[in-house]
Amino acid sequence: MDIFLIILFVVLAIFVVAILAKSFRIVPQGHCGIIQRLGKYQRTQMAGLTMMVPFVDEMLPLIDMREQVVTFPPQPVITEDNLVVSIDTVVYFQITDPTAATYGIANYIAAVENLTTTTIRNVVGFMNLEETLTSRDAINTQLRGVLDEATSKWGLRVSRVELKAIDPPRTIQDSMEKQMRAERDRRAAILTAEGQKQSEILTAEGQRQAAILEAEGDAQAAILRANAEAEAIVTVFEAIHEGQPNADLLAYQYLQVLPQIADSESSKMWIIPSEVTDALNRFGGTYGPQPGGATPPDGSTGSGDDSDAPTPPPTPRSRREKRPTTAAEIADVAPKAPKLKDTSLEDALAQPEFDEDQYQQHRTRRDDGEQK
Repeated sequence: MDIFLIILFVVLAIFVVAILAKSFRIVPQGHCGIIQRLGKYQRTQMAGLTMMVPFVDEMLPLIDMREQVVTFPPQPVITEDNLVVSIDTVVYFQITDPTAATYGIANYIAAVENLTTTTIRNVVGFMNLEETLTSRDAINTQLRGVLDEATSKWGLRVSRVELKAIDPPRTIQDSMEKQMRAERDRRAAILTAEGQKQSEILTAEGQRQAAILEAEGDAQAAILRANAEAEAIVTVFEAIHEGQPNADLLAYQYLQVLPQIADSESSKMWIIPSEVTDALNRFGGTYGPQPGGATPPDGSTGSGDDSDAPTPPPTPRSRREKRPTTAAEIADVAPKAPKLKDTSLEDALAQPEFDEDQYQQHRTRRDDGEQK
């Protein structure tokens, strides 16, 4: 009897524990539970402790109310230009109505996947490959609008749809890589040419500035040289005029320059103006003995005779006699000038007195030479 009571007590205790377990449930945060009474929807229980009628009320599996991320496997999609591309999608959604998500559709995950695939095919089917690769934002916006409108009656809210990857065929990928490589080579060539162009422009600009500066320097130097030469010429001109040179001094300077002209190894013949010959004759007539017994500049005669003695006429030159043309011949024919050590500078530069007989002899010799 005692053993029977113990067993009955244990059974009653187990029954009470089972009833208590069925009467109280705890719903965690971020989840909710659908409670059915005798198989019929009774209420939606949010997070917290709830009490149910044992063996009458039933709570379905908890529903996650947080935003969920679902990645779907790649789906083949045909573009407008008949190319098959593989597209991976990621969908972000959240359950806003647990009752509709429970009783409105059997499997909302599969429904969202199929709806996403169908919508992608409809959207990408009106685009070519290039537009598909470059219009991800437009595709995402269209997918989100279609999915959000279709899943709202299921108690879902699609927040974002992202194209994870768009993989064209392998042959198309190779062509695209070649195209991109060619485009990059073209850009590199353009940048290289642009850099070379800028370098040449800068180099030419530098050379132009250098040439301008050099020309300005040459111009300034030429101006300075010209000014210096002008000042030198003015100074020499003033000094010459202040010194009042005569023809004898100029003839003497001619004689001083003739050896320098004849001293050059490459000089074979010189053209001497007639003025130089006249100057040499005048210089010789002034400082040397006069041909035909002419009176020297001081008025004295070499033999001590009277100055009024008749002068013999000049001997005419033969027609075959060759006139001196070169500096050496002129120097040989012309009378030798006295050396400076024998004649003072004042005497050499002094103006000789005018001699009428000597002037007549000089004119006679010149007329004979012109007639010949």
